[in-house]
Amino acid sequence: MGHMTGTKSDLVYLIDRLNKFPIGLVDNPMLRKILELLYDETEAYVASKFPLEEASLIELCTETKMQSEQLLPILNRMADKGLVMDITYGKQTYYILMPGIIGFFEYTFMKQRSDISMSEVARLMTEYLHYDSDKGQVKENFGSKTQMWRSLVYDHHVPVSSSIVPYESAMEIINQSDYCAVQMCFCRHKKHHEGKICKKGAPFENMCISFGNAARFLVRRGFAERKNKAELHDVIQKARDLQLTHVTENVRNSPAFLCNCCYCCCEVMAGVHMGYTEGVAKTRFIAHIDSEKCDYCGKCANECNARAIGPVRNKNGNEADKKESMVKEPVCLGCGACIASCENGAISLELRENPSTPKAGELALYKSLLKEKGRLRHYVINRVRKGVRRIVPFVSM
Repeated sequence: MGHMTGTKSDLVYLIDRLNKFPIGLVDNPMLRKILELLYDETEAYVASKFPLEEASLIELCTETKMQSEQLLPILNRMADKGLVMDITYGKQTYYILMPGIIGFFEYTFMKQRSDISMSEVARLMTEYLHYDSDKGQVKENFGSKTQMWRSLVYDHHVPVSSSIVPYESAMEIINQSDYCAVQMCFCRHKKHHEGKICKKGAPFENMCISFGNAARFLVRRGFAERKNKAELHDVIQKARDLQLTHVTENVRNSPAFLCNCCYCCCEVMAGVHMGYTEGVAKTRFIAHIDSEKCDYCGKCANECNARAIGPVRNKNGNEADKKESMVKEPVCLGCGACIASCENGAISLELRENPSTPKAGELALYKSLLKEKGRLRHYVINRVRKGVRRIVPFVSM
């Protein structure tokens, strides 16, 4: 299958459409090369014509000016590549264009593919995601006041004087979902194609979890495998044995995913490392190190996925005379992954001052992100136009 030629006319409309999402894609030569490899010209054209909400085949035929027998195979091909999501309600199938993040960047590495150079895409995505922390994609991902991602606490490390609600628990999120699946970790699989492995020994297979309609789509299209709740509890326990950080969507109800993140491969953790310490919403807890028990072995610092633990320093910024570790409070996610590394029991969780509360659901989350980035107007205009079409269907918009 041919890829795109890479000219401006091929790409500009696709990029414009992708940048109407809550998390867009910063345009630069690396992005354009990635899009050339993932889309062919027909797919890019179809994607650029997608409305801002779900659309039926008939509606997409109108937008693209293509016949259904021509368009349907293209949409199926795009769904198999993770560029489009298809969801069936009753007897009607609807199609949704996938954003880059969270979307086809991740889905590309949830399969073993032979139609593209996985190593080339992996290299380009890593370069793109890490390029220019002040103006590049990392700022688009993590620079908003509203965070797309949030961390989860290890339940068994919560202080006995405290309690957690279901949306704060990985196990309870699984228990409350009506459909669950497990898939490859995008980040570690991408690293695998760069010739690297996780320093914690975490595999890329069967480590990340999806829920609800997202999971149904991923299973149907071969990106994921459906699992029961007991099997997914085992995934969570394996992640905790490896001291990975649980990260999910920053909502209280029905999150779409749950990832298990390491410090060396995870692109969410990389955003924190690159200075966006508020880019991931923190738990209601924060790690505390008892200086009387700490022997400065360094194991906790090595295991912390957010890189939130370091030596105590004096007023001059140099290491203090007494060697001990301390928690960098603005960085700590409050996950508790570091606690098991301390043989002296010096680390515990305490309640954080002024913790944030996740948005109720995806609609509130996306609306907040769109408003902060000045993109909400696109959706308001789209709703108005959609209403006018229903009232006066012969009006050309």
